[in-house]
Amino acid sequence: MARAVRELYAEASALNPSDRAELAGLLLESIEESIDEGIEDAWASEIERRMADYRAGRVKTIPWSEVRARLHRSDR
Repeated sequence: MARAVRELYAEASALNPSDRAELAGLLLESIEESIDEGIEDAWASEIERRMADYRAGRVKTIPWSEVRARLHRSDR
């Protein structure tokens, strides 16, 4: 890793989690060759569909602690 990158990483690591996530997203977007607007629209529709299912009680949610425990069990 080049010195400048290490310095940037150190500075970025000091940001709060929300700002780090936003920076990560911006960096990822900057290396994408092209953005397919159709994909963005499809994701937005999918999110709306899933939220409607959740609000209507058509899906069962799982607590993060249970998901994490399942993941750790499957690592073995």
